Amino acid sequence: MIVIPAVDVKDGRCVRLREGRADAETVFSEDPVAMATQWAARGAQRLHVVDLDGAFGAPRQTALVAKIVAAVAPVPVEVGGGLRDVAAVESVLEAGARWVVVGTRAALDHAFLRQVCGTFRGKIIIAVDARGARVAVKGWTEVIDDTVVDVGRRASDAGAAALLYTDVSRDGTERGPNVEDTVALARSVRMPILASGGVGSVAHIAALAAVADAGIEGVIVGRALYTGAVSLPEAMRAVARGA
Repeated sequence: MIVIPAVDVKDGRCVRLREGRADAETVFSEDPVAMATQWAARGAQRLHVVDLDGAFGAPRQTALVAKIVAAVAPVPVEVGGGLRDVAAVESVLEAGARWVVVGTRAALDHAFLRQVCGTFRGKIIIAVDARGARVAVKGWTEVIDDTVVDVGRRASDAGAAALLYTDVSRDGTERGPNVEDTVALARSVRMPILASGGVGSVAHIAALAAVADAGIEGVIVGRALYTGAVSLPEAMRAVARGA
């Protein structure tokens, strides 16, 4: 399992949201490129970049994404946020992203899920965001009938590279990840899982590392890194001890 720092970009700034709410924003840096290079310099093995303008509307930060990718090379970058068609996915890959994170449309449109995973083999991470067992879509503002396991199994069948699972109720709260449901999902879908939401301490990361053999490939950490509650080198050491 690896620790993946999150760089969430909105209006050209590095921010973090609480529980996915656009009105609960904290600005941590005016320079997302500098923030990304800081995490790379501290040993990050991958970065998770999100265009929050895209998540709540249309992608607007592709040029900034390209700058981040170039600045942190050779550290690979996964990018998400409002990527709802093949052209948008292709533009982010052309900007240098190693993987593209696709969420809402993949959950709602089964044909698109198969199309995008088939067109960009090994490049697509499907984001499945949950409130309880149910999937949250459209910037986490709506809940649909499908469960996270339903979407996960479809993603696995379509050939997705990984599944990014976020417990929306914990995202940005630092009160701990939903370890139990993350493990249950990993065992249900049998594909690499990236865990996200709620990490607030190195102990939280160690708890996920202890069960990583269920199929948890990485943990995305945001606010806790920015507040200093988690040190990236210390978190990486905790993962190594749990391996």
